[in-house]
This record gives sequence, structure tokens and C-alpha cells, in this order.
Amino acid sequence: MTPAASLSVQVAIACGGTGGHLFPGLAVADELVRHGCAATLFISPKEVDQQAVRDVSGMEIITLPAVGWQRGRSGAFLRGFIRSYRATAKLFKTRRPQAVLAMGGFTSMPPILAARRIGARTFIHESNAIPGRANRWLSRVAHGAFIGFPETAGRLRARNLSVTGTPVRPGFEVRDSSACRVQLGLDPERPVLLVMGGSQGARGVNELLIQTLPLLKADGADWQWLHLAGAGDAQKVVQAYAGYRLKAIVRPFLTEMEVALGAATAAVCRAGASSLAELAALRVPAVLIPYPAATDNHQFFNARAFESSGAAYLLEEKTASPEALRQLLLDLVHKPAVREKMRDALARWHTPCAAEQIASTILAAVEVEAGKRNYHAGQLPAARPGTDRGDAATARNPSASAETQPMRINHVADYDKTLLPAGRVA
Repeated sequence: MTPAASLSVQVAIACGGTGGHLFPGLAVADELVRHGCAATLFISPKEVDQQAVRDVSGMEIITLPAVGWQRGRSGAFLRGFIRSYRATAKLFKTRRPQAVLAMGGFTSMPPILAARRIGARTFIHESNAIPGRANRWLSRVAHGAFIGFPETAGRLRARNLSVTGTPVRPGFEVRDSSACRVQLGLDPERPVLLVMGGSQGARGVNELLIQTLPLLKADGADWQWLHLAGAGDAQKVVQAYAGYRLKAIVRPFLTEMEVALGAATAAVCRAGASSLAELAALRVPAVLIPYPAATDNHQFFNARAFESSGAAYLLEEKTASPEALRQLLLDLVHKPAVREKMRDALARWHTPCAAEQIASTILAAVEVEAGKRNYHAGQLPAARPGTDRGDAATARNPSASAETQPMRINHVADYDKTLLPAGRVA
């Protein structure tokens, strides 16, 4: 790992708590490192965070003692908050970042507040259609905000706001499905159904799918299954597939999600913003079952935005039935025209330059603050040799089309009549 002190620009990113916060934060960190910056990630002690960063290199990883707020456990939340703030403030005294980005969630507030105290530039990214509590509050004090859904603009009190979409990690792009299936040990010619519950709530998806299996078995569906069941349900799910003699790979968690999505004919999953961004990147048609316990029911609103544009099917858990899920899956697998129409809609949601747009804006603010030179939109420090990517070159070019530039909303009241980069209208 490159020592932070040897690099000119230091950026800290608070992105722990769920995969929906962590993975977009990793994507932005990767972009910053690629351009010679020192990146520090603040994560939580949760297993999903620790497992996801196990193979991360080129940046510093710091675990904060923060815990999420739960009814009846406000004391634990406050103690974690205070300890996290003190730890962050102490670190910033010895290694002062020029900017701090918070991706939402309970690890976000201490680093942003500590950064404001030392005069660093502060930013937030909100992936969801309905912003979380931390970002709603931080939007009042941060210098800028990035959002994944245009309708989020009216729910944040940010001074400067840009619709960038949600960043996805390198490698999340359309892949050869046969090669991905072979890599996973699956038949390259047979359809693959990917089932995943996300980092927070797999049980409801697992139960519904298990109840749907006998119906699909009776239909003679010659499908393969890749089921990410979570640690608590994995054995039960294995037994269900075995009972119906269906070919399935069942795992609690999978780090190579780009391969899983690349192999999938269709998916059944939750509706976290990061998962939706990855579905869009790989054009995977899906049945979305929003996590009903998500704060402010934000996954429902994420899913509704995708459904209304034709990019997914929406099935609410409280009204879902095995018969309804069966019919939706049969449509997705057996009707190519349905899949193609959905893939076209997913392509309009994909924002491949989101990470670079966020990095560009952060570095621009750092340069302006330092008074080094006038900054031209889209211009970044030169990438390290051998690390350039084709799509990044377009975003760095000031003459690139407006579609690759972040959409900026200066007056929040105008967000509902703004044309989005991919041709979507908010």
C-alpha cells in the first residue's frame, strides 16, 4: 500500500454498514487511487464490510466502532458515534484529508463532522430514491451532494447537487454468459436464475422462492439456480433444491458478483440501489422484492422507479405469492422479447462514468480550495501508466458529450423537469 503521506491529495470515504454503501464507495476510491490520490475507507465492524474488503489493496481501511441506531439501543448508538468521532478527529490531526465523501449510513456522520472541523471539503452520495437519516442531516452541512435518483433532489437540503447515478466497481459490465456459467461450474447452454437477498434481508426472498420451486418443477422448467441465501438459511435452501432434484449452487455470500450477474438469464433480488446499479450495468432482467424493513421503505421506491421505466418487475413481499413469482419468472425466461425490452430499459439506467464524475468533482473542489489553478470541467490529474480505461478517457475530455457529464441541479425545485444523462426524464 502506498503511504498516504507520499501522495498529494488525500480523500477519506465513509462507506460502511451495508453493501449498498460500501461497494459504491469502493468504486469511487478505486477511481481516486487510479489518479494518484491516497484513499482511506472508513467501514463498520459488520461482517459484510469485513468480508468485502478482505482482498482490497492500494488504500487504507479503517474500522470505526460505529453501530446503527435501533429502537431501544440509543445508548449503544451514541457511544459508537462519540468513539468514532474521536477516532476520526485524532486521525485527521496527523493525516489531514483534503476532502471527505460519505456514502450514507451510520458510519457517515463522524468523518464528515470531523472533516468540517479541519476545513476539508465534504460531500455525500445518496444512492436511494428516499435518502437515509444520516444523509438528510449531512446534506445541510456538506459542500456538495451526489445522487443516484433525480427524485432524491427534493428531499435533500444540499447547496450543490449533481445526479451522477450510483457507481459500480470495475468489471461490472456486460459479459459472455456462457463463459461466466462455465466459470461457476454451470451448464453454459441452460438458463440460470440468480437469487440474492442482499446484505440485509435474504429470508423473505428465500422463503418465497422455496414455496415457488414445486410450481416451477411441475412446469418442467429446465433451469439452473445460483442462490445466495445468506449464512442463516443456506442449509435449508440446499435441502429445498435437493428435494426437487434441481441443479443449484447455493452459497451464503459471493464476492464475484460480476460473474454471477454475467451468468444470469434473470434474477430475483432485493431493491437496494447498489444492486440495481449492478443489474443495470450487466443488463440483467429481474423480479424486485423490496426489503420491507428498509428505512422509510426506500427499497420500494427504488424498485418502483425501475418498474415504471420498464427495467424490472416489482413484487411486494407482503402481497407476493408463489403463483405470482412463478408467472413473472416464466415470462422472463421463456419470452426473449420481454427480456430484450427490459434490457433496453436497464441500459438507460446505467451510468458507467458515475465514479469518475464523483472523483472529478471532488478533485476540482480540492484544487479550487487550494487556489492552485483554474479547473476545467472533467479534467483530472493524469492517470498512472497502464491504468487508463476507455470510458474514463471520454469523461476526462472537456469536449465530451453532455451524456458523460454529471447532471447538476442548482435549484432543487427544478429537478422534476430535468433531462437525465441517459435520456430519462425525472
